[in-house]
Amino acid sequence: MSKYRKLTHVYYKCDYHIVFTPKCRFRVLEGMVKSLIEHDLQVISTWKDVVIQEMNVQKDHIHLVCSIPPKISVSEFMGILKGKMAIKLFKTYPSLRQKPYWGNHFWSRGYFVSTVGLDEDMIKRYVKYQEHHE
Repeated sequence: MSKYRKLTHVYYKCDYHIVFTPKCRFRVLEGMVKSLIEHDLQVISTWKDVVIQEMNVQKDHIHLVCSIPPKISVSEFMGILKGKMAIKLFKTYPSLRQKPYWGNHFWSRGYFVSTVGLDEDMIKRYVKYQEHHE
């Protein structure tokens, strides 16, 4: 049962591969912005009992392989994650509010999500070594 996580009344294995991007895929996720995002991803995930198994922040997108407990939906987690990180980014870097970034919307509206099943190791390797593929 080592692959499984436990809540009060449930054992579960809900692993997801999630990819999301800044608005218009602007290449701003580098340097101090990247460090802030990596830190905030860990903090918010811990707060929501989400375990990040692999994470890769590229200049224009983010890959996550994470285990989300069944008490929270993927869309709820992504809403909290993107909302909290955007607020902190705009407070820390006010220049991101100006053109070409257009106002208070840092992240694009959508995201990609896929459940991780039998190909879990392959997906984790893909996320971990994403930089080498581009």
